[in-house]
Amino acid sequence: MVDQLPPVRPAKPPLSAASVMVRLAGIGGVVALILGGFYYVNGTLDPQRLSPGKLVNALEHNNGVHPGYRRNHAKGLCVAGYFQGSGAAQALSSAQVFGTERTPVVGRFALPSGNPYAPDSSVPIRSFALSFTQANGQQWRTGMNSMPVFPVGTPEAFYQMLQAGAPEATTGKPAPGAMPAFFAAHPETAAFLQWVKTAKPSASYATESYNGINAFYLVNAAGQRQAVRWGVVPLALDVAAASTPGDADYLQRDLLERLAAGPLKWQLNLTLAEPGDPVNDASKAWPAGRKVVNAGTLVVEKAEAQNQGECRDINYDPLILPSGIEGSDDPLLAARSAAYASSYVRRTGEVDQLPKEPQP
Repeated sequence: MVDQLPPVRPAKPPLSAASVMVRLAGIGGVVALILGGFYYVNGTLDPQRLSPGKLVNALEHNNGVHPGYRRNHAKGLCVAGYFQGSGAAQALSSAQVFGTERTPVVGRFALPSGNPYAPDSSVPIRSFALSFTQANGQQWRTGMNSMPVFPVGTPEAFYQMLQAGAPEATTGKPAPGAMPAFFAAHPETAAFLQWVKTAKPSASYATESYNGINAFYLVNAAGQRQAVRWGVVPLALDVAAASTPGDADYLQRDLLERLAAGPLKWQLNLTLAEPGDPVNDASKAWPAGRKVVNAGTLVVEKAEAQNQGECRDINYDPLILPSGIEGSDDPLLAARSAAYASSYVRRTGEVDQLPKEPQP
């Protein structure tokens, strides 16, 4: 069952066989960059327990150190606007954001890379982080990516993936065969790899869909809990980008040109789990046909340079939640929260080293 879904867009053509091989060959580096902010190892890996801080050190070693920037998703752009709730989710959650009032939002578009100077074409995945501030002062923060599932479902597997993608001292590149061997040893990565083979990223931040991937619980006034996954779907058709994709910063330029013509909008969808759907494993998709509730419309009105923008000092910790939304027992949520905190402490102590960027 679906409640007020936007129009279906034409299917994107699959990649050629050659393109698939190129993309899979580089997937180790892409995945390491995407997941860099999520690496956290708990006590089950003793006697060499790795703290979030040590894992951020490893991320810096792999990607280089860029003081003042996020250790992952380093290249980005601040945006601001509001969320207009539809009221359709009020029966599911007591959170004010799901009412019918406007809620201010500060967000950030970014690339999954630790390099703030990486060309926009360097990775096929885009990310979108949001911070909603309710009238009662409570906040809801979430980070979403354009992929539908995570490659693996546990912090331990994340750590093994990071090791497989680590550069060798002699070549500066991961050991040949390390990442294919990792995928072969982890059949749960099949859903992610299948998506990689057919995914064709949008040429614009504005026309991409973004998925929260992890499961959460909505809690209503009566205390009833409903497991959900959320995501946003663009209300603009996937038309040609306003800037040439060959430009190293074409995603930012395109977004600014679109905003100059008017606000950009996405529909916030809540997908409701049914009994038996996995709520603690982000590598597993839920079956098609689950009920989707249109919770409202996200409106982006303006953008600003990230180094001086409002989003710079926001830690988009996925466990910062208002009353009416609760985290699930997905182990990746605690992992993300811990690693984000470690990265946040480092970069906020280096703000004076950030270069000044011209405002859009």
